[in-house]
Amino acid sequence: MKTYELSYIVSPEITSEEAQAKAKELESAILAKEGTVLKQSAPVAKTLSYPVGKRASGFFGILEFQIEAEKLPELQDMLSKDGKIVRHMLIIKQAANFKKERRVRTKPELKIEIQSEKPVEIEIEKKEKPAEEEPSSAKASEAKPKVELKDIEEELDQILGK
Repeated sequence: MKTYELSYIVSPEITSEEAQAKAKELESAILAKEGTVLKQSAPVAKTLSYPVGKRASGFFGILEFQIEAEKLPELQDMLSKDGKIVRHMLIIKQAANFKKERRVRTKPELKIEIQSEKPVEIEIEKKEKPAEEEPSSAKASEAKPKVELKDIEEELDQILGK
């Protein structure tokens, strides 16, 4: 047997006691068709979001039950022919499907082990620019004679007057 949920709206033109009696009548109709009632909420007066059959309010009730699928059309005929029930919706209630936990890819850890205790030397080669690309100012500086430190010190002594 499948589990069903019946949501219904009873006309607001009746009293709350008559709405309770209508809920009991639905429950007894299910039991008469060899069904079992699992949950029942008493009809509550509610204002509807939009008018249903020119009615802006009604008594809203929910009934959860189990019944054989062959006997379900008889119950739906009874609901549709009843003038006090303005609107009804019958759905099959199924167990919630649980999602499997997502697997997350993890990157493997990178481990580096050094085998020897000797330091490793890395040589970096420096590329030289070709001679034809050198600027003309570099060539001019090479043409000047080199000045010795001794000559610079003598010039400074003369300037400072020592």
